[in-house]
Amino acid sequence: MKIFRREQRSLFGEILDWMLTPLLLLWPISLALTWLVAQGIAGKPFDRALEYNVQALAQLIVTDHRRTQINLPLPARDILRADDSDLIYFQVLGARGELLSGEKDFPRPPEDEKPQPGDVKWRDDEMRGQDVRVAYQWVPLDLPGNPVALALIQVAETREKRSVLATEIIKGVMLPQFVILPLAVLLVWLALARGIKPLHQLEERIRRRSPDDLSPLDDKAVPLEVAPLVSSVNDLLTRLKDSMATQKRFLADAAHQLKTPLAGLRMQADLAQREGTSTDELKRSLQQIGRASIRATHTVNQLLALARAEGSGAQMAIFPCDLARLTMEVIQDSLHRALDKRIDLGYDGAEPGSNGIALDGNPTLLKELIRNLVDNAINYTPSTQDQPGVITARVFAENETGSVVLQVEDSGPGIGESERDLVFQPFYRTLGTDADGTGLGLAIVQEIARRHGADVRLGDTHPDRHPPGARFTVRFEARKDSGLAQAVDMASRSSPPTPSLGPLL
Repeated sequence: MKIFRREQRSLFGEILDWMLTPLLLLWPISLALTWLVAQGIAGKPFDRALEYNVQALAQLIVTDHRRTQINLPLPARDILRADDSDLIYFQVLGARGELLSGEKDFPRPPEDEKPQPGDVKWRDDEMRGQDVRVAYQWVPLDLPGNPVALALIQVAETREKRSVLATEIIKGVMLPQFVILPLAVLLVWLALARGIKPLHQLEERIRRRSPDDLSPLDDKAVPLEVAPLVSSVNDLLTRLKDSMATQKRFLADAAHQLKTPLAGLRMQADLAQREGTSTDELKRSLQQIGRASIRATHTVNQLLALARAEGSGAQMAIFPCDLARLTMEVIQDSLHRALDKRIDLGYDGAEPGSNGIALDGNPTLLKELIRNLVDNAINYTPSTQDQPGVITARVFAENETGSVVLQVEDSGPGIGESERDLVFQPFYRTLGTDADGTGLGLAIVQEIARRHGADVRLGDTHPDRHPPGARFTVRFEARKDSGLAQAVDMASRSSPPTPSLGPLL
């Protein structure tokens, strides 16, 4: 019933149930088995007495001139008389079934049993409305001309003494169990309470901790079975400590990055409010305010993008994606910036819907990854009218590894090997450059790639040239289900077609 169902399961109660339930179920079974054993034990001495009586009667059978009789003296009859609690009946039948002595109405052995001489046999039967235990034996007779003549001797006894003895045995065995069973339940209860005491001690140690104490728990002071749980908690505490340290560093860096544009806004606003400010000076202050606001807005957008990429608490929505189509859409959106800087921006790779370039991912995050790679290349690629910069994005499938590869390469100054790991850290910017940026783009790229199980590599576009340029390579795992790849192709066909983009000057 739901009324007695708890929302949380008790470990103490669960173990206690599993220990006591078999004990309580086995107890009545033990009673029944003890009763059966007691019945067998109580009947053995009385069965031996009946066997002795049958053998004694067999010694009294005599044959004389083809006549069988039994000489049962009075003392022998006294032996077979009834005692104070039970009645004893007997019967002796000759070879032709004639009654030699005893009760006429004594029940016969089973009809399907073949008479044959041998040891004494027993059976349970009914005599004059009472349950009796019968011992009987077929005795061979020495009759001339009839070598197979057999006499039947039967002795029966009522079962009163047997029941009394069995009851006494049951009392002697069962009464101590009524004392032992509650004592066993109490001992199990105390042992279980003692066994889970380390869990309560661990709970108290955790409760006494301060909120900022993320040091590992001592896994040596807990039972062996709890050690894996404590180890998992320690691992969680370590990752939580690292995450909090990263968040603190991130917040400090974000505050520092936002401080500069906000200070510029305040300074330009103060300059615009001075007395005697000319119209030209006012316009320049407004232009500076506009640039600072754009930079601050860009920084905030990048911070939100990084937070969205790192948001592992929520399940990322996965859809079939055409990486070539997403890349071409980002290239088309970035054309105006590339044209403003006289950069040759183009796409050189597989066409949308080609085989092997479909992957599972979040299209919004994937476009954010591509956009940050392209924006990073535009920001750091110098370009003049005489020597325009070149940026090329491509998507292709690797036949050897079965991966989908995205590459964005430029003709800029490149990134030295000593800085190639540092550029993926938030707010890190390559030294010696005056390009406008927040230092968050590549951190966003790496985080989105990590959430898609992709690998990001950085190298030179032309190692033998100067400047060598920078090439970012992202490898994704391709879809293994061709039917899903067809779904990607159908989805891409239902959207407006994107024109193929070649190099643009």
